[in-house]
Amino acid sequence: MTSILTNNAANTALLNLQNTVKNLDKTQNEISTGLRVSTAADNASYYSIATSLKSDSSALTTISDSLDVADSTLSTATSAIDEISNVLSKIKDSLVTATTQGADRTKIQAEVATYQAQLKTISDAASLNGQNYLSVDSGATGYNDTASFVASLSRSSDGSVSYGTITFSKSDTALFDADATGTGILDAVDTATSGSYTAADGTVTNSTAGTGKSVANFDISALTDSAADQATLNAFQKQVEAAIKSVTAAASVLGSTQSRIESQKDFVDSLTTSVDAGVSSLVDADMNEASTRLSALQVQQSLGVQALSIANESSQSVLKLFQ
Repeated sequence: MTSILTNNAANTALLNLQNTVKNLDKTQNEISTGLRVSTAADNASYYSIATSLKSDSSALTTISDSLDVADSTLSTATSAIDEISNVLSKIKDSLVTATTQGADRTKIQAEVATYQAQLKTISDAASLNGQNYLSVDSGATGYNDTASFVASLSRSSDGSVSYGTITFSKSDTALFDADATGTGILDAVDTATSGSYTAADGTVTNSTAGTGKSVANFDISALTDSAADQATLNAFQKQVEAAIKSVTAAASVLGSTQSRIESQKDFVDSLTTSVDAGVSSLVDADMNEASTRLSALQVQQSLGVQALSIANESSQSVLKLFQ
């Protein structure tokens, strides 16, 4: 039946053309954005997963940057502590010279005092980004003895995110502590005693007493060649030797932490690359496929326009019946 009110052929051709145009617009959007899933309407599941992965990737990038800063801060501290070890060795050499009878201990002390000042100067300068692990103030408001670095991110099955950290105790690396009750390795007063024994009358005697001074402030300028003063020089030497061992242990803490951070950064960078690849596989458009589909749709659009034109012309043939 031919009707001038309803042109089924034209309607069908129009519907097909509209679908073709819709698909063509979608394909052109893929090509222009490079994404086959750019909104939740494209694929809600993929869009949700990709959004979470993008968030994780961004967080991992931030963690990597944070680890870079931590690595630089620790590198500054390890370089400083190596120099401090060298200065302590020079102080020890000066003390050995001072044990020689007739030595000018006033001049030797002047040299030692310069080294002692260097210990503090180097420690105070070992700071980066406001962080100093060699010179601290444990009595400061908000002070935290634990040095902590965000090192990892993990997402559980329920979608919650947790962060892992790398930590060490500043008390293991602090050479100077500005707090009065602090016990920095180099400003701690030597009060240790050894070789104690009890006499028959109950009196406790110590064969070796602590120096009562710290490595950073002892003074040998007034010491003489007397046996008592020589014993004091020997005590200072032992104190410096103990300090060298403690500083070496602190350097090990910093070095091992730095090594962990460098290794973790490599892992985080690798993980970020994997996450980005996962996002790409979910939402990125295949440009070869999209370009091929675009060409096909353009042909379909051209044919659809022609089909609609032919369908519309069929209604014009009704006029010939009334001529």
